[in-house]
Amino acid sequence: MKKGEIREGTVTEVKFPNRGVVRLDCGQEGEQDVWATVKNVLPGQRIALRICKTRKGKAEGRLLEVIEPSKDEIPASCPHFGSCGGCAYLSLPYSAQLALKEGQVRKLLEQALESQTHPWVFEPIKASPREHSYRNKMEFTFGDEVKDGPLALGMHKRGSFYDIIPVRECCIMDEDFRKILGGTLDYFTEKKEVFFHRLTHVGYLRHLLVRKAAHTGEILIALVTTTQGTGKEALLAGFQDMLLNLQLEGKIAGILHISNDSVADVVRSDRTDVLYGQDYFYEKLLGLRFRISVFSFFQTNSYGAEILYKTVREYIGKLGQKDCVIYDLYSGTGTIAQMMASVAGKVIGVEIVEEAVEAARENARINGLDNCSFLAGDVLQVLDKIEEKPDLIILDPPREGVHPKALRKIIQYGVERMVYISCKPTSLARDLEMLLSGGYVVERACCVDMFPATGNVETVVVLSQLPVDLTNRLRKS
Repeated sequence: MKKGEIREGTVTEVKFPNRGVVRLDCGQEGEQDVWATVKNVLPGQRIALRICKTRKGKAEGRLLEVIEPSKDEIPASCPHFGSCGGCAYLSLPYSAQLALKEGQVRKLLEQALESQTHPWVFEPIKASPREHSYRNKMEFTFGDEVKDGPLALGMHKRGSFYDIIPVRECCIMDEDFRKILGGTLDYFTEKKEVFFHRLTHVGYLRHLLVRKAAHTGEILIALVTTTQGTGKEALLAGFQDMLLNLQLEGKIAGILHISNDSVADVVRSDRTDVLYGQDYFYEKLLGLRFRISVFSFFQTNSYGAEILYKTVREYIGKLGQKDCVIYDLYSGTGTIAQMMASVAGKVIGVEIVEEAVEAARENARINGLDNCSFLAGDVLQVLDKIEEKPDLIILDPPREGVHPKALRKIIQYGVERMVYISCKPTSLARDLEMLLSGGYVVERACCVDMFPATGNVETVVVLSQLPVDLTNRLRKS
């Protein structure tokens, strides 16, 4: 098996995140059980692939063609599927998507908990209340579909850093997003405005950010550009008028212009100007109100977030004492902390992003919660500064999980129970191994599908501390 070789085979399984395991047909006499990993495939498909890398008998390939579809496949509900890099499982019925994700996470957890003798329960996956039109935030990029082609605005083409697919009919966002996307593209095409080229670093248009609250219907729109060129006031005024004249189901709360001259292809603000309204909007979840800015972290599926937070509250149950202290580590804008406030004496949130901490404090004030406090800084350093000791710890870390040094400090608190919320089950599985060695066992776990049609999923795990004598015996064994 050589790099560049074209082979055929059958996808036997798909591991998280979206990594298909392909059993290749025998290429020559005597060759047996040759395997490769390929992205963007489904279990049961027969495919053609090109070998991109080989090492120690393992190969990585790139999908060239689906020769035979999986028996579970259905026509995709989106015309952009396959070319857009946003969705991976849209050609599977939703029930099959759920089963696939549940199986992926179950296998990861079973491997991580192989040494745990204490019984634990892996509960059925919880579906998103909406399979389509669930996204409350979209980040679009200006570019072109092909080199030197007309202006495009949408998502990156699958496997491409440069090519952009105008996703006017994307089905994971609702009609208001589609109208704003289409109107913006048509407007700047008519004005013959150019996009920021990632190689030459010349051009004006960079990104379009759209956020819409599912329950209040408020919309926040941000146009991200460079500062290249002069006399853009009339152009921006026309952009604002175009948006305000769209027939939308929701209501525009604010239109922003963000200047960003970084050469990196990242969305950030060197300067933000409010063209219309305000630079925030409000969303409601489970009876609480949250103020959200353009860069605030907030779950991208408001409907699924309610299922997720209900699951966390159920896993926590009754804490047994009115004055208990909960640590919400990696707290973001404080959503989980405020959901827990009603069952705790005090909730302390720790988050490294200062803007998110300010938003969390403001949201707690809006909701009249005087038992929530939020500290800015890295969890590893901030834990040493908190005087109150926790009775329960909630972990909701970024995709890469908890830093090992921080996890050791967390284990040393010796709380009876801990809840870990993960958006990347491979990171969760790694961290669980350290938690088990620190005297904890998993009691319950389940997945919550926050991202239908994609390969992502949230996982919630509740852990409890083993009795000290049993823990010591296990450590010695």
